[in-house]
Amino acid sequence: MAYSSDKHPRQTLEAINSLRKRRELCDVVLIVGDRRIYAHRVILAACSPYFHAMFTGELAESRQTEVIIRDIDERAMELLIDFAYTSQITVEESNVQTLLPAACLLQLQEIQEVCCEFLKRQLDPSNCLGIRAFADTHACRELLRVADKFTQHNFQEVMESEEFMLLPANQLIDIISSDELNVRSEEQVYNAVMSWVRYNLPERRNQLPMVLQHVRLPLLSPKFLVGTVGADLLVKSDETCRDLVDEAKNYLLLPQERPLMQGPRTRPRKPIRCGEVLFAVGGWCSGDAISSVERYDPQTHEWRMVASMSKRRCGVGVAVLDDLLYAVGGHDGSSYLNSIERYEPQSNRWTKVASMSTRRLGVAVAVLGGYLYAVGGSDGTSPLNSVERYDPRTNRWYPIAPMGTRRKHLGCSVYNDKLYAVGGRDDATELSSAECYDPRMNAWSPVVAMSSRRSGVGLAVVNGQLLAVGGFDGTTYLKTIEIYDPDANTWRMYGGMNYRRLGGGVGVVKMPQCESHLW
Repeated sequence: MAYSSDKHPRQTLEAINSLRKRRELCDVVLIVGDRRIYAHRVILAACSPYFHAMFTGELAESRQTEVIIRDIDERAMELLIDFAYTSQITVEESNVQTLLPAACLLQLQEIQEVCCEFLKRQLDPSNCLGIRAFADTHACRELLRVADKFTQHNFQEVMESEEFMLLPANQLIDIISSDELNVRSEEQVYNAVMSWVRYNLPERRNQLPMVLQHVRLPLLSPKFLVGTVGADLLVKSDETCRDLVDEAKNYLLLPQERPLMQGPRTRPRKPIRCGEVLFAVGGWCSGDAISSVERYDPQTHEWRMVASMSKRRCGVGVAVLDDLLYAVGGHDGSSYLNSIERYEPQSNRWTKVASMSTRRLGVAVAVLGGYLYAVGGSDGTSPLNSVERYDPRTNRWYPIAPMGTRRKHLGCSVYNDKLYAVGGRDDATELSSAECYDPRMNAWSPVVAMSSRRSGVGLAVVNGQLLAVGGFDGTTYLKTIEIYDPDANTWRMYGGMNYRRLGGGVGVVKMPQCESHLW
């Protein structure tokens, strides 16, 4: 009878590791910095091609009992030797930048892949350029590819980061030369380049002509090209830059000649299509709350029904967290709800998640820092000032600091990493007051009041500015818009819509070749 033991490899490895810890039968000591690491050559050679070559070849180290290892972090070496004996390692933010170079040196391919996978999950507009450079230094091609793609897709946020301002010129050129750069217009690329130059003007002024060659000036609007680029003193003072502007002017002014003027600077960028779709969730129809949900695909221009919620919901709060759609609270036609449902687009299924502690109709919801916030609303008795936060990792709602004012039918949005609650209605009247929540302090602080009272107000961030849209002031339905200036802590009127609107939904769409628009 043939027999193969599943326990034998694990038990053998555990026994060898015990020998190592007791320094028994160890035949080599690795000296890394100030640390002495006892080990067995056969284990190291079996796990690492680096050690295999060292101990089986003609190198001097093959005959030494103590081997000095240079250019490697002490703690990283200990973790990798532990892995050789235990098959276990923990990669985390505090050690990945020393583990990856060490794994590269020791040719531990598996650990390199684990470190790269960890870094992929950490990618963010604030760190993707650093991770990209790190991957390039250590020849991690897959991580470099993913970091490149992330940088291109999120360029509009990346260009605002400190890492972007610190880029060397050659890396900046690599990024802005890409056809896949995801920008609304070439104006953003030009503005990013000029911000980069002015960040360190004495050293970068002479690099402007070299960098500006990779901005596609012919794709700019004539007004921007002449009024902004051509009028810039840095551009006007350099002959090469002036030539680039003249080339772009000729391209724009002589459309009949454009077929003869094609080149890298006239090639349009290819914005990355995110495949985003729009969901319409619940509501009120024919005198009752409804549970149906529809999905609109902008690429096919079609509305299609998807799975219905388990509850009918009107006055429901809807938000997206981790690519999952949440329907929060509302009213089912007979009672106020504290239940929550979550929609998974891939499986076309709604599932129940933990309920809030409070029933909420007219609740405002927003996502900040990986949490779902439910702000204010009404429990059927009175408007609420309480706020709850949902953690998808624990499937639990946690109370946080309450607002200073009770509010239902309020506007809520995330702005400058804070949660803003604006307008709404309390027990007696429509509100003009506003307040913001700082998650680091778990505290609300008052914001200067709007000029108008606004219940059922729409709130959105457009081109970095917070806009309050429409609503009801207790007497009149409003079409006016107010914009908030955080530096001056003031609201000012910002024109008006064509129609008065109460409870209008607002959304921001990034339009090609122009600025963000509010819809």
